[in-house]
Amino acid sequence: MNARLILTLLLIAATFVAATPASAQDKGSVNPKPLPPLANPNDPKLGAKELFGRKVLPAAMPTRVVGFYAKGCIAGAAALPINGESWQVMRLSRNRNWGHPDMVALVARLAARARKEAGWPGILVGDMSQPRGGPMLTGHASHQAGLDADIWLTPMPNRQLSRNEREEMSAVMMVRPDRLDIDPAVWTPSHLSVIRAAAREPSVQRIFVNAAIKKALCREATGDRSWLPKVRPMYGHDYHFHIRIKCPPGSGQCESQQEPTEGEGCSADDLAYWFRESTLFPKPPTVPPKPRPPMTLAQLPEACQAVLAAPDAKQ
Repeated sequence: MNARLILTLLLIAATFVAATPASAQDKGSVNPKPLPPLANPNDPKLGAKELFGRKVLPAAMPTRVVGFYAKGCIAGAAALPINGESWQVMRLSRNRNWGHPDMVALVARLAARARKEAGWPGILVGDMSQPRGGPMLTGHASHQAGLDADIWLTPMPNRQLSRNEREEMSAVMMVRPDRLDIDPAVWTPSHLSVIRAAAREPSVQRIFVNAAIKKALCREATGDRSWLPKVRPMYGHDYHFHIRIKCPPGSGQCESQQEPTEGEGCSADDLAYWFRESTLFPKPPTVPPKPRPPMTLAQLPEACQAVLAAPDAKQ
């Protein structure tokens, strides 16, 4: 693996690690309480996450994606219904089942394909984006532009989950305790089928999975393997996989990620970094790093200020 690629991986890792410690498997609340009003919402040092996290409805504006996945927002977002014929949304208390209409439609298509191609009753959908995108109070550095979605690697049960189950149940860990491969007791060919179905969607730019899952996909994929370059190892992602789509057509203010150019990403050199002892079990720094200041509204694209200030869309 060349030095430039390692530097890129470290920068991407910083983006993911910059998120707060809350993870996709943290429990939610059956009776969430509204966030208290901000004492000084115009404070220029205030984290933008405090502002976007308090918006419970999308902006009453035409649909528009602004900025990058980890530094942006969305106007006119659409909601993925919490129940579909072949999907259910988890952690409803987070109010993160929003996204660009293209993202919402893709999740619905994937759910149908998971039923048809993998034999799952359907999929469980984790975090997408907030009603207006932007930085989140917990859990993610990306998911800001309505173009990301987390899909649990646990099939949807053949029944409707209760609200309590949606807030408290956990997905199944897919990776062995030593982090070197998938857990054969829980990983099945159907998991490959679902990830492959997502990666074959033309609008999908990246699929992020744990490196052990990438290794399994490389080992087990047969026939057409042209979808494998989209699937990339990333820290975490051992309970779910992360779908990222391209900027929708006509989104002039949206910044898309580059197309993958490193081939399948299945060689020993491609995966070596991820299975180093220092990567799998990093030692804590001798001096704890100072927390980074939160991203402010001024650091986001200017158009996000109008998205934040717009009236609520009618539901």
